[in-house]
Amino acid sequence: MDKLFDRLQMLEDRYEELGELLSDPDVISDTKRFTKLSKEMADLRETVEKYNKYKEVTQQISDDEEMLSDGLDDEMASLVKEELSNAKDEKVKLEEEIKILLLPKDPNDDKNIIMEIRGAAGGDEASLFAADLFSMYSKYAERQGWSIEVIDKNVTEVGGFKEIALIINGNSVWSKLKYESGAHRVQRIPVTESAGRVHTSTATVVVMPEEEDVEIELDPKDIRVDVYRSSGAGGQHINKTSSAVRMTHLPTGIVVAMQDQRSQQQNREKAMKILKARVYDYYAQQEQSEYDANRKSAVGTGDRSERIRTYNYPQNRVTDHRIGLSLNKLDRIMNGELEDVIDALILFEQTKAMEKLENE
Repeated sequence: MDKLFDRLQMLEDRYEELGELLSDPDVISDTKRFTKLSKEMADLRETVEKYNKYKEVTQQISDDEEMLSDGLDDEMASLVKEELSNAKDEKVKLEEEIKILLLPKDPNDDKNIIMEIRGAAGGDEASLFAADLFSMYSKYAERQGWSIEVIDKNVTEVGGFKEIALIINGNSVWSKLKYESGAHRVQRIPVTESAGRVHTSTATVVVMPEEEDVEIELDPKDIRVDVYRSSGAGGQHINKTSSAVRMTHLPTGIVVAMQDQRSQQQNREKAMKILKARVYDYYAQQEQSEYDANRKSAVGTGDRSERIRTYNYPQNRVTDHRIGLSLNKLDRIMNGELEDVIDALILFEQTKAMEKLENE
């Protein structure tokens, strides 16, 4: 704990330094620097406040123990003992909260995300399950107060999705949905199954942080852009203009095709947004593969084909295979009540990170 408290003191010193800097006229006049320092101070605020509260509680424990050692009448001793007991409980609680606040921050946690859902093994049933997952995440986003923008979709004849891409905007979206990448397996009786047999199908989910221009720059020379006429429903406008856009990132071979928007310019913007996210994700996955040994305790391996969760309809059960969690409330989870699953994944990651922090 001594190392942790040394770090806490350094953070408190930095917090006070930031307060002084933000009142400096030179800093105030530099909008970019002022914004950066303000964010750093805001990020430190909760940790520093908890640390100050911890010091107050520790001092109270010391004072109460000293009072008891001096000798008190029975009534006063009883009151002080009760206060001391409460203070010790609060100290333990604050220690755990502070440890969590000191865990390394994921730099993407505050970002919006781009999510891609695809029907995989299972034909029509897989596409229908992809649509069910889209509905589940949409309802969860609504519960969180987030907004969803569908930017591309490929609808199958049975009303499912061969694939669908969406942007989810809101407060700390990545921090909660970053665990959803992987293969999702469903076990249920398809509507087309006359014999009542349970089938197994899969859909894949990829979650990527939405990247801003300042964070990843793509060299225009590395991107080939093709325009063509959109296909599918859309009326005369679709047939007359080359509004669809296909972008190919030559160094990685990543291809993004966009035809969901009305104009070529809108499709270009959306395609570039997805291309940046995919390229960023591609290089991030490469970096992860270089230190897989350090990720053995983490939730998942980053492998997009890894089966992460099973949705068993006959038993109304959802199982997350990474942490061995099973919940018999599939109906509620598919209705967007994902909190228990996501909170368990976050707690698992925090516990492993805390063990590593304490062993350093």
